[in-house]
Amino acid sequence: MGTNPRKENNSDKPKNETGKKKVQKLKAKNMEETLKRIEEAEAAADSSEDSPFVSGSDDSDDESLSEDGGSVSESGSDQSKLSEDEDVVQSSDGDNPTGASDEDNDHSSGDGVSEADDGDNYHGEDSHGESDDSREVVEESDSSEDEVAPRNTIGNVPLEWYKDEEHIGYDLAGKKIKKKERQSKLDSFLASVDDSKNWRKIYDEYNDEEVELTKDETKLIGRLLKGKAPHADFDPYAPYVDWFKWDGAKHPISNAPEPKRRFIPSKWESKMVLRYVRAIRKGLIKFDDKPKEESRLYALWDDSSSAERQGLAYIPAPKPKLPGSFFSSSDEFKPSTFYVKRRFTSLRTVPAYDKAVQETFDRCLDLYLCPRVRKKRINIDPESLKPKLPSRKDLKPYPTTCYLEYKGHKGPVMTISTEPTGQWIASGSKDGTVRIWEVETGRCLRIWDLGENIDQVAWNPLPELPMLAVAAGHDVFILNPRCGSDEQQKKIEELLHVEPQMATEDSGQYDWGQDDRHGGIRLKHFKTVTKVEWHRKGDYLSTLMPSDILFRAMNALIGSLCSIRESRSVLIHQLSKRLTQRIPFKTKGIPVSTAFHPTRSIFFTATKKDVRVYDLLKQKLIKKLEAGVREISSIAIHPGGDNAIVGSRDGKLCWFDMDLSSRPYRVLRCHPKDITGVAYHRSYPLFASCSDDCTAYVFHGMVYSDLNQNPLIVPLEILRGHSRVMDCKFHPRQPWLFTAGADSLIKLYCH
Repeated sequence: MGTNPRKENNSDKPKNETGKKKVQKLKAKNMEETLKRIEEAEAAADSSEDSPFVSGSDDSDDESLSEDGGSVSESGSDQSKLSEDEDVVQSSDGDNPTGASDEDNDHSSGDGVSEADDGDNYHGEDSHGESDDSREVVEESDSSEDEVAPRNTIGNVPLEWYKDEEHIGYDLAGKKIKKKERQSKLDSFLASVDDSKNWRKIYDEYNDEEVELTKDETKLIGRLLKGKAPHADFDPYAPYVDWFKWDGAKHPISNAPEPKRRFIPSKWESKMVLRYVRAIRKGLIKFDDKPKEESRLYALWDDSSSAERQGLAYIPAPKPKLPGSFFSSSDEFKPSTFYVKRRFTSLRTVPAYDKAVQETFDRCLDLYLCPRVRKKRINIDPESLKPKLPSRKDLKPYPTTCYLEYKGHKGPVMTISTEPTGQWIASGSKDGTVRIWEVETGRCLRIWDLGENIDQVAWNPLPELPMLAVAAGHDVFILNPRCGSDEQQKKIEELLHVEPQMATEDSGQYDWGQDDRHGGIRLKHFKTVTKVEWHRKGDYLSTLMPSDILFRAMNALIGSLCSIRESRSVLIHQLSKRLTQRIPFKTKGIPVSTAFHPTRSIFFTATKKDVRVYDLLKQKLIKKLEAGVREISSIAIHPGGDNAIVGSRDGKLCWFDMDLSSRPYRVLRCHPKDITGVAYHRSYPLFASCSDDCTAYVFHGMVYSDLNQNPLIVPLEILRGHSRVMDCKFHPRQPWLFTAGADSLIKLYCH
């Protein structure tokens, strides 16, 4: 049993010896070729040192010949043709056959180590030889064929054919490429979130694998997306290379004299002229000197306008109708009293129409006697009639949505006012309370119960004096909301302290008094106060007491006191001196609203029909603005002072350009019901109006410094949410709008 393997090993020994001899011969041959190529490479490097390709090949040679443990490196080259034989021989030499003798095993093992080392050297030398070949053949190319071959070898076969299969194709070895298990969308999303390089990965559906782009590839793609050259080294504006040196050149490129043919008429041109002359003489080329005469006759029922028109005012006569069916009519025709059905054998036997002459005469007479008028038809595109306004997206920001609601009042909120810094807002309601709210949080800071309907609240325009004026019944309260610093509070308390005064002639009409209950000043009036407005300096305020019909009738009976009574409806109070004075103007009509000019000493008084503009320094009427509406309800002045908006009881909103005209520049019919309030924004080109129709409109109103350019008015947004909107005010710094409703709510609309 033990001798049989030895015999087999002895029988295989000649084969192993012959294989070893072949390997040795191949090694020797390969070493000679390698040494020869190395010498050629060194010679080429000496001859061309400036070539980048050769220098690169030298580096590759040095790298390929660098020894590490007695073997030559194999990276950077493909397998050679001899590598297959080497692998075969190595497999035959390296593996010990079973049952070999100890001596043979020792000998074969020793030879195997040496042969393995020689095989490594041989393989490295062969790869080096191939790198030399590639150095001679490789050229730079942008062709897609130079890219790495795809793993899938199915070609242009659609992947839909492998939809129901477990694989998507075959690799180079002919093995099936199995489909990878698909992750759920949640798992893939979580994996992509955790992977910082996920944005570089691209899924290759053809090869069913993820490919990660390198930084160079991402930079190349980015340059392509920007429309630049793929390579950063490319210079699209390379300097011009002049191949000739013109410096110091005394002669042109060619010093030959001008040829004679440039001064002699061309023979070819003379031949062509001769050919044209002969063709004209033979009649082959004709000239249309006389225009063709067009016939004056035209088809009577032709729809084309080919007939000549005689003069600009020529009106063509209406065309008669085409003759009806009178010859050999069909059997389906129903006879009537005007026409009797008859049959004729031919057109020649059809008699003439007996009334033809009479009808032709009547028609000509109608054309002669009946005047005809040319009607010019103007084709107008309906879209061109619309005003060209900018897009709403370009006019942002402006309030669009309800952001916050202020709840606390038990009755309809009639009036609101914003503090100059925009941190607080005051509101007055029919429940007799005045509340101070924090704008950002909606927190109610302070409540005053005055016991009467609140008609108007107004903050002092000076930020250093946060005081609040409230109109409630016959009284005007100036309250301290205690919103400022300690120094401001001391100054306000000194300003709101009133000492007892002596009785005067007008003490029955108005009275300055201290209000200890609410901590402020109480101004008593002889009538109900509906409006309170502060002057821009913060020391003056105006109050309005509109006179009713009964009161005006009583004044009419008094006679001379009529004008005096009417002038007392508007009063101006000075807070620092505790003085009250009537405006020195006669208010013709029932005053409805008042306003101060934002920069000048001008006072606006709005009656039911018009708006009167007075100069307080010169004490005279400057201008009268005629709105042309049924009844004016409110007024607001633009921060620039040259424009104003007026709201009316019939839903019309009038924009006045006071430098342009006393008539409205634009009338906006936006509300179907009464307009209760209008407001301008201090810094943004926005204005708003509120109405009893439960809506508030926001407009873009741009006023230009150029006097030749009219204001731009664009409707932006319709805000809904209240049962009735009683008042509206803008935030002093942000494009926000506050609205007060009859549903006891205050809403803040933001952009």
